[in-house]
Amino acid sequence: MSTAYKSAIDLVRELKQKHGNWQNISETDAARMMSQNRFKTGLDIAKYTAKIMRQDMEDYDNDTSQYTQSLGAWHGFVAQQTMYAKKKYFGTTSKTYIYLSGWMVAALRSEFGPLPDQSMHEKTSVPKLIEEIYTFLRQADAKVLNDYFRELNAAEEAGQDTSAILEKIENFDSHVVPIIADIDAGFGNEEATYLLTKQMIEAGACAIQVENQVSDAKQCGHQAGKVTVPHEDFISKLNAIRYAFLELGVEDGVIVARTDSEGASLTQKIPVSNEPGDLASKYIDFIEMEEISLEDAKENDSLLKHNGKLVRPVRLPNGLYQFREETNIDRVVLDCVTALENGADLLWIETPTPDVAHIKSMVDRIKEQQPKAKLVYNNSPSFNWTLNFRKQVIAKWEEEGKDISAYNKDDLMSADYDGTELDAAADVAAKNFQRDASREAGVFHHLITLPTYHTTALSVHELAKGYFGEEGMLAYAAGVQRKEIREGISCVKHQAMAGSDLGDDHKEIFSGDNALKAGGGKNTMNQF
Repeated sequence: MSTAYKSAIDLVRELKQKHGNWQNISETDAARMMSQNRFKTGLDIAKYTAKIMRQDMEDYDNDTSQYTQSLGAWHGFVAQQTMYAKKKYFGTTSKTYIYLSGWMVAALRSEFGPLPDQSMHEKTSVPKLIEEIYTFLRQADAKVLNDYFRELNAAEEAGQDTSAILEKIENFDSHVVPIIADIDAGFGNEEATYLLTKQMIEAGACAIQVENQVSDAKQCGHQAGKVTVPHEDFISKLNAIRYAFLELGVEDGVIVARTDSEGASLTQKIPVSNEPGDLASKYIDFIEMEEISLEDAKENDSLLKHNGKLVRPVRLPNGLYQFREETNIDRVVLDCVTALENGADLLWIETPTPDVAHIKSMVDRIKEQQPKAKLVYNNSPSFNWTLNFRKQVIAKWEEEGKDISAYNKDDLMSADYDGTELDAAADVAAKNFQRDASREAGVFHHLITLPTYHTTALSVHELAKGYFGEEGMLAYAAGVQRKEIREGISCVKHQAMAGSDLGDDHKEIFSGDNALKAGGGKNTMNQF
């Protein structure tokens, strides 16, 4: 018999003897329900998933082919179906996470309605979504295990061998996986970051991703106008997150430090340098300055002594300071090294295009000081993947001296090139991107931030186009339901997916023959 299941039976039996009046409680039914609810709190989940991530990081250090992946989810159901699909086609949820994107929270979960990715949404919506996702993942566990226990009961009633079913129950691979949760720039100062982090951990998050932008001027990493903070400010938020993990007993909690410096050209303030060459001094070195004499200084000018000279930092009308051009990569490297030296576990570098060579050029420099540096990389829908890889292929062919006269470099997205040699080569590059980046550029985790935003829009668009047109119900029957049936997608039985079978079994456990169940002969779900 299943060890955990048997232990639960023994425990309930002992409790019944202790309390004396629990005669209506079945040891096996109680043990079954206990087995179906492995995680009692969000902290249980955070501790469990943190250990998974730490082991995955170690596995990657030993073998770069052991990278991990996730898809962004904006609803618990989306996360649940992602894990159902992963288990259905690959038999396990191993090396698979869920990404919680601040962009999608802003666009889809704010009470203000759709918002840009600028930290204007309610901060509490982030832990609420984490809790929602884990509610759906735990329900997936309960539903599948409920099916196994139904098998077990039927086998026992028929006098059949139950060892194989018990083994499935004992070795059940949970749908509960790590969430990498986006806290943006912390939604305020370091105390605000700490308080929100605690809520996110209590909801189940084992990995918190924080970025080095100014909290109240935060922009999407793929848009202009990004303003970064001095390292000391960012370190304070790394500290706040670590203290939150430790306070709540999540000793293996993971911090993902994101730098937006490659695309950021502005800073809000100049840090205080106490001695030449310190961290603040290095940051100041990146700021654009002009040498000036005291006589030429304007009233209320901000001046610095820098490298023995009197200089005026270039300041914009809005009061922000500008970095020198061509310093972005140096800033990225310093950001990453500093973050790893001050408590971060993983790095996130926002890049303008998906270019393995470019990512590698930065990571190699970071690894000179931090050999175990690993990236969480955004395989962003903000990239035009087809165009980028077609450009990369064309550039490679040009370098090799290959004739590219058949292609217009200013119109590489043209459908005329679909099915061509260029198209095939670019698609191979896209297919191998994650594998190549993990091997060559230190990418431990690949995620797509907002794929299910786009898949929802696309699928609804396709259904509406057919349903409101000539196809009518055929658009749904052939375009949705028939595909669900052919693929064996559990959601086709939507009543069971929503918990109908699980609820029926609970009613029977609670009420016996008095239970009013939904799964009788007149349930139309029997058609599937």
